[in-house]
Amino acid sequence: MSVVIPDDILQAIKMTEDELKLEIAIMLYEQQKISSGKVRAWTGLTVIEFQHELAKRGLYLNYDVEDFQSDIKTLQSLG
Repeated sequence: MSVVIPDDILQAIKMTEDELKLEIAIMLYEQQKISSGKVRAWTGLTVIEFQHELAKRGLYLNYDVEDFQSDIKTLQSLG
């Protein structure tokens, strides 16, 4: 699926296509609709760049107890 944003809309909001894509991706991440990996794949950001974008907006990584327990299990299985 593709979404077309007319140039006059981009000019009105004073954003580039990439800036708007990032804003949409961060909004979806904040609403927990997509993962950080999906955001990074879609926007081309590195982990550090993504974390920096979150920090600029006063947001944090979505990392809960289940994620922590899953990471512990993974580390234990790796020895």
